Amino acid sequence: MSTRLVRRTDRGGLLSLVDKDVLGLLALLLVVIVVFGATAPGFLSATTFTSVAFQLPELGLLSLAMLMPIISGGFNLAITFTANLSGLAMAYVLQSHGGVDAGVGFFVLGVLAALATGALVGWLMGTIIAYTGAHPILVSLSTMIFVRGLGEFLTRGGDISGVPGYVQAIGQGTVFGIPLPLLVFAAAVLLWTIVLSRTRLGFATRMIGSNIEATRYSGVPTRRSLTLIYTLSGVMCAIAGIVMLARFNSVRVGHGESYLLITVLACFLGRVDPFGGFGRVLPVAIALVILQVIASGLNLLGANQHLSTALWGGFLLLIMVTRSIWASQVLQMTFGKR
Repeated sequence: MSTRLVRRTDRGGLLSLVDKDVLGLLALLLVVIVVFGATAPGFLSATTFTSVAFQLPELGLLSLAMLMPIISGGFNLAITFTANLSGLAMAYVLQSHGGVDAGVGFFVLGVLAALATGALVGWLMGTIIAYTGAHPILVSLSTMIFVRGLGEFLTRGGDISGVPGYVQAIGQGTVFGIPLPLLVFAAAVLLWTIVLSRTRLGFATRMIGSNIEATRYSGVPTRRSLTLIYTLSGVMCAIAGIVMLARFNSVRVGHGESYLLITVLACFLGRVDPFGGFGRVLPVAIALVILQVIASGLNLLGANQHLSTALWGGFLLLIMVTRSIWASQVLQMTFGKR
């Protein structure tokens, strides 16, 4: 809501707001690099930034999976478990047809299995949300518990490991010195930018997040749109699951549980309206870089993993409080003198 108010009152228009958001995040990224460069030994090295480039994509893909549901006024708490279940589907196909010796044809079959699994989980969530009116947080929470339990049952709490070398290259290889996972993430960012800014679904997503009832009365098929939003979110989770399987050469249903908090943090730091209706891909991508650089800096400083998690939670609280205060000031400036 606050962002939409600023968009209406900003004489520079939407482009001006986007420029301010991007420039502000880039300035914050520069500050973070300077601070850790001065305090963390070995931070300003090729090793650090190579590590960031390889770790960023999996978080980035999961954040993109979270982005569309939030813009639509919803939430997807099942992103990490959907990604892992999709990875398990692909790993099962490969293990059933030779494991590390599986041919390219079975790799394609495994990718299709992963994408179908992610799409199915997302479709299930979207259908329930769209046709029952249940709150997205409750639906996605229930789905998260179901998917986690199903994955634990199928694997008996273990993992599946061992994939062909050419699959590992997707998560560990480079093209002209650029990590291949980063190229996958860049392609996903471009695709999501087109979907949100150039398609009817992107327009409908923002309208639904602003006011779903008004959107329905305006003739937009809200049920179909919501179902498609969560289906695409599941597909993006599946892509993340494929990248994680390739990078770690193994998959288990509980991998990356802490990623959920970071994806939410990245969306809100990237100026996505937590109440829905507004959000862009580029600021979220920059916010992800900031968070990954901070994580690398804390790691070099020897910060405890649990302390890092606590810092993420505190950072999220700080962002929400700051945005709330800023929104109150905008409302006062806009309507206070009337």
